Amino acid sequence: MAAIMSSVLEVIAARHKPTAAVVFLHGSGDTGRGAKSWVEFLLQDKAALPHANIYFPTAPIRSYSAVGGEMRNVWFDRKSITPEAKEDKETLDSITDQVVELIKKEVAKDIALENVIIGGFSMGGALAMHLTYKRLQEVAGCFSLSAFLNNDSSVFTALSEKEGSRFPPLLHYHGDRDELVPLKWGEATVEKLKSHNVDVEFKVLKNTLHEMKTRELEEVWSWINKLIPS
Repeated sequence: MAAIMSSVLEVIAARHKPTAAVVFLHGSGDTGRGAKSWVEFLLQDKAALPHANIYFPTAPIRSYSAVGGEMRNVWFDRKSITPEAKEDKETLDSITDQVVELIKKEVAKDIALENVIIGGFSMGGALAMHLTYKRLQEVAGCFSLSAFLNNDSSVFTALSEKEGSRFPPLLHYHGDRDELVPLKWGEATVEKLKSHNVDVEFKVLKNTLHEMKTRELEEVWSWINKLIPS
């Protein structure tokens, strides 16, 4: 099974002594370095948070069924890019185990999980929701950008099994012109999460494709600062 490597963990260091941490998971075909560069390009000197290190792991290279089995940096396999497809339980279980271990060993070794936020873009946003609502419900929160969950997602099953529990809040952004992950997929994911008592803040980005925008990241960074203040 393809493995994630801590040796390629990119970091935007906190401006001061870190008391919190953010894990940012890239989209399919990208890398931790690529996601870090994108964030730094959009935010410039605002990329570094005052009190939280931002970690950018890289997904393993594996065969990706959604593009004919080509080898890509992807967190897990998808048979096709649609919410109707069945989740690939084997690759999802494997990567969640690996990222949980990475977070506990590298990210949260000196930081309480209650001061950790997990998020990501596209496939990385989907994995962030799996990690937060299935495995690491102690974390402070989750953000998902241009992401969706499959209709049969094990995230919904996990939430149902813990009905009445208090879950970390979710911040979800989605472009209204996203053609790869249409807005309606994000809306459906959000509504299902709300039905399972997840506190979701959902924001639609006007005239936005499958991409990240400066204002979007500025607002995410502001949300992080409010959720885990220095």
